[in-house]
Amino acid sequence: MRMMRIERSGDSRQPASRGRMRAGLGLLVLGGLMLLLWPAFDWAVTSAFWLGEGPQACPDKSGACWPFIRERSGQIMYGAYPEAERWRVNLGLGLGALLLVPLVLLPLRRKAVWIGGFLLLYPIAALALFAGGVFGLEPVGTSAWGGLFLTIVVGLFAFTAAFPMGILLALGRQSPIPVVRLLAGIWVEFWRGVPTLVVLFVAVIMLPLFLPVEREIDKLARALIALSILMSCYVGESIRGALRSVPRGQYEAARALGMSYWRAHVHVILPQAIRVATPQITNIVIGLFKETSLLVVIGLSDLLGVVQSASGDTDWHLSSARATGYLFIALLYWGICFAMSRYSAHLERRSRLGWAGGATPGAGHGA
Repeated sequence: MRMMRIERSGDSRQPASRGRMRAGLGLLVLGGLMLLLWPAFDWAVTSAFWLGEGPQACPDKSGACWPFIRERSGQIMYGAYPEAERWRVNLGLGLGALLLVPLVLLPLRRKAVWIGGFLLLYPIAALALFAGGVFGLEPVGTSAWGGLFLTIVVGLFAFTAAFPMGILLALGRQSPIPVVRLLAGIWVEFWRGVPTLVVLFVAVIMLPLFLPVEREIDKLARALIALSILMSCYVGESIRGALRSVPRGQYEAARALGMSYWRAHVHVILPQAIRVATPQITNIVIGLFKETSLLVVIGLSDLLGVVQSASGDTDWHLSSARATGYLFIALLYWGICFAMSRYSAHLERRSRLGWAGGATPGAGHGA
């Protein structure tokens, strides 16, 4: 009995020692991170230059030069877009944000209709505002578009085109017709095997060589087409995987109700597949948003390109303007991508609650 009591007391001490060991390791890792991150925090915050105007506000590179960001904020946001016309950018982006609010508030089953209307109507209205030339608006060429504005436009318009194309590719790869299935598979595998930068180079530099001299496609339009085609393949693959997760009984139930192929997929199958594929589609959107930084390589003044050109001003060469600009856009990219990932997690939680509450897949869509 005494030996058994000793063994039990030893067992009770072992978890406590493990807990202390984990706590010690955690403190050690935290201390290491503090040692590594403190110099960066000191440079960006403690020793940074916050006040003043112009290059004289940052006499050396000992700290971050935040007056540079404040002074070039218009260029970072709008690029070379005319200052007198920037209200159109604000109106267009504000309208898009306003139209996205119902996606947070509406129930999941009503989001599809709203998303469809948004993808069809908003790009047309936004393009009319941004490019002008209609309704008495002054024309503004795409060569003047830049900064965060161009980054958002490229990401939004590329995904708007890629999403419906991805659905068609997913259905094509699941088609009962062998030729359609083969062609869709070849198309997807080809574009997935080509790096994004190569696709952009081909679209922007090599494509004009194969076109007649009198026919010229806008550089931004070529980049948008290239990114849309590439992203549609990734979206299609994520939806195709989600289609395989839909129970076979859903297909049979749709056929039993007399639904056609397209009606069954629109009302029963695709809503469930898109719900399952939402996390992966969010990853694709985040990746697309970060891939827009490659536009600087083909001569478009996206967010990265604008910061590079602004910090290349010889007046700021003694300061840490360039490093501060890179830090600023890194934080900006991280903030936007983090917000998108949190919204995706919110949709996942709502979806799981709907299934846990006994919601029948496809209920309310069929009859």
